[in-house]
Amino acid sequence: MRLAVHETGAGARTAILIHGIMSDSRAWHRVTGELEAQGFRVLAVDLAGHGRSPRAERYSPAAWADDVVETVAPMLDGQPDVVLGHSLGGLVASLVADRLAPRAAIYVDPAFAFPKGPLGLAYKLFFAIAPKPRRNALVRMNPKWSAVDVDIELATLRDWDKRTILGFADTRPLVPPTRLVAPSLVLLAEKSLLITDRVAADLRRRGMTVATVPGTGHTVFRDDHAGFMHAIGEWLRSVGQLGGTATA
Repeated sequence: MRLAVHETGAGARTAILIHGIMSDSRAWHRVTGELEAQGFRVLAVDLAGHGRSPRAERYSPAAWADDVVETVAPMLDGQPDVVLGHSLGGLVASLVADRLAPRAAIYVDPAFAFPKGPLGLAYKLFFAIAPKPRRNALVRMNPKWSAVDVDIELATLRDWDKRTILGFADTRPLVPPTRLVAPSLVLLAEKSLLITDRVAADLRRRGMTVATVPGTGHTVFRDDHAGFMHAIGEWLRSVGQLGGTATA
């Protein structure tokens, strides 16, 4: 499947951005602008069932990754410099990285695990039956979001195919990468929905850098945009993928 891609910037380096479930490329609007300012060409995709991309008969992490690779590979001149994904997009980004071999990978509160037992069942039921929230409920749930981000979330929810939830019916594929093809940062919310301390310790044993942005929930880059950009900027400089001073 060919996906919709929001392409911006004309820098010498390329960053691929992959959003989470219920969202689309619009969620990255502030991140995209700052990456452009740092000299990146940004390719922000809409996964199947989200945004302007087509709907699919079936959804799965592997199929989402296939779509991303099929779509962005012809747009690349070589290795992408950065692959960055949030939540479901973090899991998809890890599968994409395994095939496109970026120079750096960033996974934001990624779906590398899923709660077991009653909590896991509650998560599935919530996603399956919860109505799309109204504006006032969204504001209450996300008090640190800007008005623009609230508007974007409402718009992306209108364009979202709820059947994508079926892509999580089997949670066995929700696992960390089995091998690292590039330096990898896992950037967590202070109260991560998916990554427990035990899972975080396992990610470190696998060779990943694991850091937390204090005071943030699952959508880290909306709850503390400046803190998020500082964290990824410092890390990208540490692995040689960013020069100069990070913006915030």
